Amino acid sequence: MSELQILKIAASILALIVAVVGHEIMHGWVAYRYGDMTAKLAGRLSINPIKHIDPVGTILVPGILYATGAPFLFGWAKPVPIDMNTVIRNGGYGGAIAVSLAGITYNLALAALLATLLPLAYPPHSMTGAFVYLFLLQSVMLNVVLAVFNLWPIPPLDGSQALRFLAAKLGWRGFVEAYEKVYPYGMFILFAILFTPLSQILFAPVGWILKAIIPA
Repeated sequence: MSELQILKIAASILALIVAVVGHEIMHGWVAYRYGDMTAKLAGRLSINPIKHIDPVGTILVPGILYATGAPFLFGWAKPVPIDMNTVIRNGGYGGAIAVSLAGITYNLALAALLATLLPLAYPPHSMTGAFVYLFLLQSVMLNVVLAVFNLWPIPPLDGSQALRFLAAKLGWRGFVEAYEKVYPYGMFILFAILFTPLSQILFAPVGWILKAIIPA
């Protein structure tokens, strides 16, 4: 394995940790702003990655994707505990939507910010410079992938939570009741999509966003 490959692996791991840990912290932080102390009391607003690592989502899935030569990596951290009843009581369904979309907002904002730094790191003139550039590049791609993935309206992804609370806010009780019946089957639906050509369609926005934010 070449030094460049080792640098790419290290940069990808660091980028994934920053993306997924920050994603979960933002859910907890926004909930905290609406008076929910659950994540704070559980020590989950910490930037210590060990508190957020999920053996499957943070280690196994990204490792398998990398080993099988997948076109991109993605994963997830251990979900931050949130008392959504407290959030709704203090901030209404609008607050619940904000909590649901907090992680996605973080990922898109971080991707846009780091994309502006890419030209400053290219071309790299040292191994350290190469690592910084690879970290920035992997971070931009990973954060966009995570944002698009989590926007899918499939339980238990963030997009499904936001859609459910939006429907509740609009008074679409029948829709909410029907949608909640899908939740027990969400993971089966999700994995079925990920391993079929349908995933290419649903991930198409990744390419559009990357073209928009990465300097030519």
